[in-house]
Amino acid sequence: METLQDIKKTVIFDAPIEKVWETVSTAEGIAAWFMPNDFQPEVGHEFHLQSPFGPSPCKVVEIDPPNSLEFTWDTEGWFVSFNLKEVEGKTEFTLIHGGWKHPDEILPKANLKSSEVQNRMDHGWTAIVEKLRKVVE
Repeated sequence: METLQDIKKTVIFDAPIEKVWETVSTAEGIAAWFMPNDFQPEVGHEFHLQSPFGPSPCKVVEIDPPNSLEFTWDTEGWFVSFNLKEVEGKTEFTLIHGGWKHPDEILPKANLKSSEVQNRMDHGWTAIVEKLRKVVE
């Protein structure tokens, strides 16, 4: 079955990897650029992101400080991963939002086609990653 491609954003932050990691792997850090949450940096931890549509259940599936973090997001089979790489004192940050379904499948929460939700979120992530830049730089 045809599914939508992952959303992928890669940017270079003029900030040390430890600082970026701290901002993407703690509840306070995530709240500063993304959404309020009760995240804990441990595999298996279940937490909620307080989205505009209400609380989204999430679960940490992988954590490898200070390089990678992945969690499931909401009930649609999505996952989000943050990948960090040190590059000459700066940090290359890659965000991936995957687990998308068939483009025409309706996502109940938004009551929109998967392709429309993905398109909106693609733009949304661009803005969110820029917000992260302001926090870490």
